[in-house]
Amino acid sequence: MSYFEHDYDRWKRPNYLGIVGLVLVSAFLGGLLALTLAQAFLKAENNGLAPRQELSEEAPPQKSSSSQVDPRESPVVAIAERVGPTVVRINNISGRDFFAGPVESTGSGVIIDREKGYIVTNYHVVEGAQRLEVTLKGGNSYAAKLVGGDRQTDLAVLQIAAPDLPEAVLGDSTKLRVGEMAVAIGNPLGEEFAGSVTAGIISALNRKITVEARPGEEVTLNVIQTDAAINPGNSGGALVNSRGEVIGINSVKILRTDIEGMGFAIPISDAKPIIRQLIEKGYVSRPFIGIYNFREISEQMAQWYDLPVGIYVGGVYPGGPAERAGMEAGDIIVAVEQTQIRTFSDLQGVLSQKKVGDRVSITVVRRGKKVDLQVTLGEMPRQ
Repeated sequence: MSYFEHDYDRWKRPNYLGIVGLVLVSAFLGGLLALTLAQAFLKAENNGLAPRQELSEEAPPQKSSSSQVDPRESPVVAIAERVGPTVVRINNISGRDFFAGPVESTGSGVIIDREKGYIVTNYHVVEGAQRLEVTLKGGNSYAAKLVGGDRQTDLAVLQIAAPDLPEAVLGDSTKLRVGEMAVAIGNPLGEEFAGSVTAGIISALNRKITVEARPGEEVTLNVIQTDAAINPGNSGGALVNSRGEVIGINSVKILRTDIEGMGFAIPISDAKPIIRQLIEKGYVSRPFIGIYNFREISEQMAQWYDLPVGIYVGGVYPGGPAERAGMEAGDIIVAVEQTQIRTFSDLQGVLSQKKVGDRVSITVVRRGKKVDLQVTLGEMPRQ
């Protein structure tokens, strides 16, 4: 047998002692690696990567049922508990029917001053009332006094004398964004469904809707659109944001069978100066140019009669601001302060930014020629 043959046979024979040793060393190293990884994972979990629930007396363990919702995670619950007590039911007793029963209608209101008992609501909720009654969430009722109302903005302020009233926090509707949460609180259909809470989102901002304030008279409102359910009786209630701030006064809903989820509220930032004037004066002081029998000249009318688009002035009040500035019946208002005027809403929009006593430039077309007039705004007569 050669040397090479002997050597080959020696390495080919299995070395069982070496194999056993290799297995033991591998098992030890594997166990050490597993222990190290487990410690690292547990450390990461405790550092917040995979948070675990701590048990304490303040936070008892929750059941593992997936259908259970922790109320602390729902802002609507907190909103209902915080703002709900500030929303009241308003009864408008306007007379008696044929059988000597009271003629009543109901609406909602929001307590905005706990010390003085001021409540804001819609004008149409209190219009025509012979007697007003406010019912708090606990069921106590109080006679209410009408402090002031404004048909043009559909706002009114009431006052009651009651102890320990809650008070709503008024927010800033100019900071609203489409898509954020909105909660409506009110009393749809009267006492039976008092204190109803509905939730949705802000669907749109700065919507313009025209409603009939009374037979033959329409007003245009700037409103917030929401899909939170607003039903008859919700009028005057609160539209609330996720922080529990009132950002709108619920006002109207489009009542059509083919439309659902379109409710509207008056922005609270628009309402604040109106509320302030109603409390201070009992009415809203508005600038007045002193014209009547006016009508809009539309694009179509302008083409038919070869006239400019604008506001046709049918008459001028004697001694009023317009007459003193030289305005005449038959003039067509086409601009105020260089802002084009095409509709009465345009004119209202410009004048709403002015105060009584302001001097404004009004451009009219008279017999085909433009005339610039300087008008010192007066105060609109109270109705």
